[in-house]
Amino acid sequence: MKLLVFAHTPPPHHGQSYMVQLMLQGMGGDRRKIRPRELAEQGASGVPHSIECYHVNSRVSKKLEDIGGFRFSKLLLIVGYCLQAIWCRFRYGVENFYYVPAPGKSSALYRDWLVLLLCRPFFKRVILHWHASGLAKWLETTAMMRSRVLTYFAARQVDLSIVLSNYGRADADKLYPLRVAVVGNGIPDPCPDFMPRVLPRRRARLEVRRLLIGGRGVPPELAASAGPEPEVFKVLFLGHCTRDKGLFEAVQGALLARRKLTEQRSPISLRLVVAGQFVHAGEEAEFQQLCQGEGREGVSYAGFVSGETKRRWLEDADGFCFPSYIESFGLVLVEAMAFGLPIVATSCGAMPEVLPPGYSGLVAVRDAGQVADALIQLTTAAPFEDLRSRFETRFTVEKHLANLVEALRLVD
Repeated sequence: MKLLVFAHTPPPHHGQSYMVQLMLQGMGGDRRKIRPRELAEQGASGVPHSIECYHVNSRVSKKLEDIGGFRFSKLLLIVGYCLQAIWCRFRYGVENFYYVPAPGKSSALYRDWLVLLLCRPFFKRVILHWHASGLAKWLETTAMMRSRVLTYFAARQVDLSIVLSNYGRADADKLYPLRVAVVGNGIPDPCPDFMPRVLPRRRARLEVRRLLIGGRGVPPELAASAGPEPEVFKVLFLGHCTRDKGLFEAVQGALLARRKLTEQRSPISLRLVVAGQFVHAGEEAEFQQLCQGEGREGVSYAGFVSGETKRRWLEDADGFCFPSYIESFGLVLVEAMAFGLPIVATSCGAMPEVLPPGYSGLVAVRDAGQVADALIQLTTAAPFEDLRSRFETRFTVEKHLANLVEALRLVD
């Protein structure tokens, strides 16, 4: 099977671009970048899953701040990418067109209309992979009639729509695809030594907190196993630092939880670490304002983190807080589960599907009070192994690629 992948890879780094990167790596990379001699030497063994990918890296934004904004230069870039795709169609005999559509935003939909109207006539089969959500609601409640007509004309009845969760089916179904497949995301295991090294420390810190709350002493050997400041429940917020990702509910909830623990004369405390990149200067200023006064002791900002630094923050944390307003999937929840981190998230979007059924750490949207109460409950909770097990059985990159290949085979 030959697949024209019309999608961008990092930078900028976000869930969609990262998953496209993982897909390309898992399927052997861009065939156009492999020399003919190497292709001949590899033979069939050089085509993982028997899918040849031809990648058009359709990047039009260099920074997160640029995503979704309109510039005439972006249109020129998109036309150039479309010409590349059409050239690959005839040069390599690629008949399957893979595309990641936009959410319900006018400027992003201009790109979809242009790409699909230009490229779709040249390919026998079209596959849409829905990494964002909200298009169906936007078409029903906000879009003008002209936008609805163009969207239906460009994207209706594709051969396959791939969605990340059952929650995301509404966007695909709105355009009447011939087939729909649900394929959850997955990542390489970021914590392969969870059982021998990370889990014992989590258990030790939990036991110290329980002993302190019960008014009992902490044995020296247990204190040594728990690491520094076991009496402080360290909560991590990881993601884009924006309002719709629940940043301010996380901050307000953490400060409120810290205040409640103090009022209860609890021997334990709570501290929030925010890690990620700000997209809007106004929101960054608002965050800095919240971190004055009481926030100086209860909240700290680690900036954008990746690689080993990111792994260290996830490993050192005791809990994870991500009260986002809407998520088509919530890839950061998968990362947190890989580290066995107790999670507070909202009951919206696909997050209830990502977390275990009946998970107790789900709260209402825009409710800092519920966030505070859930964080306090997590200080004595022990879902470490259950969350890690859910990651291992559902959200590894190997599981993701196997499910993705099975879905792509539906049109082969």
